[in-house]
Formats: sequence, structure tokens, C-alpha cells
Amino acid sequence: MGEFALTDLSPTGWILFAVAGVFTGIINTLAGSGSLITLPIFIFLCGLPAPIANGTNRIGVLIQSIVGVYSFQRSGKLEMKGAPWLLVPIVLGGILGAFVATDLNEQAMNYTIGGLMIFMLFTLLLDTKRWIKESDVDVSRNKKPLSLLIFFAIGFYGGFIQAGVGIFLLAALVLVARYSLVAANGIKLLVVLVITIPALAIFIRYGQVHFIFGLMMAFFQAIGAVIGVRVIAKIPNANVWIHRLLIVIVIASAVKFFVR
Repeated sequence: MGEFALTDLSPTGWILFAVAGVFTGIINTLAGSGSLITLPIFIFLCGLPAPIANGTNRIGVLIQSIVGVYSFQRSGKLEMKGAPWLLVPIVLGGILGAFVATDLNEQAMNYTIGGLMIFMLFTLLLDTKRWIKESDVDVSRNKKPLSLLIFFAIGFYGGFIQAGVGIFLLAALVLVARYSLVAANGIKLLVVLVITIPALAIFIRYGQVHFIFGLMMAFFQAIGAVIGVRVIAKIPNANVWIHRLLIVIVIASAVKFFVR
């Protein structure tokens, strides 16, 4: 992959690269869908083909998730009650999705994700009170076949393309597992971390990772992840603000996928 060199980026390009990385780390920590920023950066700014950009993106996701989980743990906001039941179907789905992604049909996937984003927008707008209220997790719901199937499907999607998986995870964690949004954000980071480890290994196996660009982006994303966690810890009524941010991200994501 030597043909995609760091020297190909201008000083302005590096500034855009750094800003995108920090902002993506913040967005991924607060809500998700930050890959909608990094994928175009890798493709249009760095010149990577879409399949390699998809694999390279996982390096930043992995490191940013590690930093985010650690920061959530230190702030005392990482809720683990019931979470282990979710990890097995998510990991299995993530592995299968990553294998499928090695032969990615980019155009069809763009329209699929755009349609799912529109569906998520209606869910957010029509079910506002359930999103922003604080509640105790119902562990028994995590063991039901439908819940396991939902999280398997989300794991598949996360392994397949990653972009927007945080939104779907938050939806399932709040509406299915009944976590609050703040607690769901911490679990989301842990789940994304668990999905990304085998997915990245698969992309490396198929030669679809540019390590230099990936590690550079990861550095800036890690900075953004720390900032994001500190924002959550300090902002009053964090659930309300996260809900509003989710609506904005979903709208922007749908437009991105349908208007190219």
C-alpha cells in the first residue's frame, strides 16, 4: 500500500485530517456515526479505495473505543449490568459481517444505510420520552431470543461497515435493554471495541488496512474520545442533549448517503 503516501497530503489536508479525527472521536463517544466523517476523509482526501478505507477506519475505532471505555470506567459511568449477555451475539455477528465486507458492494450498502438512518430518525422523533428518561436495566430482556437476534444483526452491521453502528446500538440498548442514554453510551463503546478486534483482524488478513493513515487518524480520534467523555460527565441533562445530537447526526447521515 506504499502508493498511498503521507507526503501526498498538503498542509491544509493535514489540518482537515486532524480536525476530522478529533471531531470524530467526540461524535463517536457522544452518540456514534463518526465514521461518516472518516470514511470520506480516507477516500477523498487520502485517496484510499473504499474497501481499504473501510478496513483502515477500524484502527481509529479500536483505539478510540479503548480510550473511551477507560475514561467511562474512571468517571464511574460504565454500567455493566446485563452487558455480558449482549457480547456473544454481537461478536458472532461482527465476525460474519467483516467477512462479508471484504467483498463490499458500496453503492447498494450506501442506500441500505441511508434507509436505516431514515427509520432511526422516525424512532427518535416518535419515541422521545423513552429515549431521555432514566430507568433501571431489565437484565431478563437481554436473554430473550428476539433481543439476541437484534444484537446479532447490529454486530453484523458493525463488522460489515461500522458507520452509524453507534446509533443502532444506542437504539437497542435503550429501547430493548432499557438502559438510560448515558449508561448506554458506555456500553456502546465497550461493544464497539469487542466488535472491532476480530473485524480488524479479518481486514488485515485480506490486505484492506493502511496502517499509517489508520494510526494517524486514531491518534486524533483518541484525543476526541477523551474530550467527549468529559463533555458527558459535565453537561447537565446529558440525556436530553445526546438525544438532540442523535437527531442531527441521523439527518446528516441520511442526506450523505442519498445525496452524493
